[in-house]
Amino acid sequence: MAANTSGWSSPADLRTAVLRAWTSGELLREFHTPSGTHPRRRTLKYPSATQLRTDYARAAAWAQTWDPAPRGAALEYISVGATTIGANTLPCAAVFASAAEEITFLGFGREAAKFTELSRHLTLLDIRLEAWSLQRPLELLKFGVDALTAARVALWMEANPAPGLYLRQLSLPGVHTKFVENHRRLIDSMLAVLVPERLLSGKNYARRHGFLAAPDRVRLRFLDPTQVVAQGMEDIEVTAAAFAGHPVDVDTIITTENLVNFLALPQMPRTLAVFGGGYGFEGIRDAAWLADVEVLYWGDIDTHGFRILDQLRSHHPHVRSILMDQETLLAHRDFWGHEGTATSAQLTHLNPAENALHYALMDGTFAPTLRLEQELLRWDWVLGHLL
Repeated sequence: MAANTSGWSSPADLRTAVLRAWTSGELLREFHTPSGTHPRRRTLKYPSATQLRTDYARAAAWAQTWDPAPRGAALEYISVGATTIGANTLPCAAVFASAAEEITFLGFGREAAKFTELSRHLTLLDIRLEAWSLQRPLELLKFGVDALTAARVALWMEANPAPGLYLRQLSLPGVHTKFVENHRRLIDSMLAVLVPERLLSGKNYARRHGFLAAPDRVRLRFLDPTQVVAQGMEDIEVTAAAFAGHPVDVDTIITTENLVNFLALPQMPRTLAVFGGGYGFEGIRDAAWLADVEVLYWGDIDTHGFRILDQLRSHHPHVRSILMDQETLLAHRDFWGHEGTATSAQLTHLNPAENALHYALMDGTFAPTLRLEQELLRWDWVLGHLL
């Protein structure tokens, strides 16, 4: 039987308590710069006089688990049961003289030494980064020498807030494009210490830091053969800027986030198909000329599909949804699936029918986490509602 089944503290319980201080980073901070927390006394739960009288053998076995004292700790003792079964001296607290002793108890001395060395190198790069190492000591240990490389990148970005070149062109020892991409959060956390006044906003990491970035692109498919500019060029891709600046002479635009549907759409007079995967319709956001044409959106019937519709409509209020209605949903029960992670975002650009269906999806009215993917709709149903 385990010694702590009656609630008495075991060496494993003490380790759990000390490990929490390590996991929070507190021990390494105290190890680096003592704040007066130590000596630290960690109390132990020990048998009462009544428990000694009723279960002496188990209490004695418990006391043996504390002999000898854990490495790095000094035990305090208390006398229990003097007036009942006779005085028994039991451990009541473990005292650690310093953070180093608690680290010794955990067996993490090597890690603490590595942290000290890495922190020293960071400080040599820039004294301000010492604050970062104390804020995120376990992160420093996790990334090791890569943290030093990330620091050099952060310092370069601080000195060059608008470099005007591609990340690929960044020339620093040991730094390549993939390194920056794989350590974006690490670099940004250091920049937050180096230049706390700099606001980092925007989805595109390169643009957020003043680098050049590949332009957003728009994939188009002319559904009217008479409008194709050259044979074999009915399916083309252009930059978002070109799309925004050159109105296309069509009456209708159909936007879809599914590539197969984009490719399978039938021929239709004066109609253009636009493809955008997931939330990928940023490319048509600034095309003001869309206000003069009918714009249709076809997405999945799930919470994310309606959120994309809501975002698209925030830029182009006249967008109309197609094949995203309750009739379509109920006509395809055999193809219902589950949405992995639903969104609970408040949507403000849906019409009453769309709102009602969106709330029904969130509430699980028809089925929990219901999703109907657009590519699963019967094609005869699609054609019947498009043509």
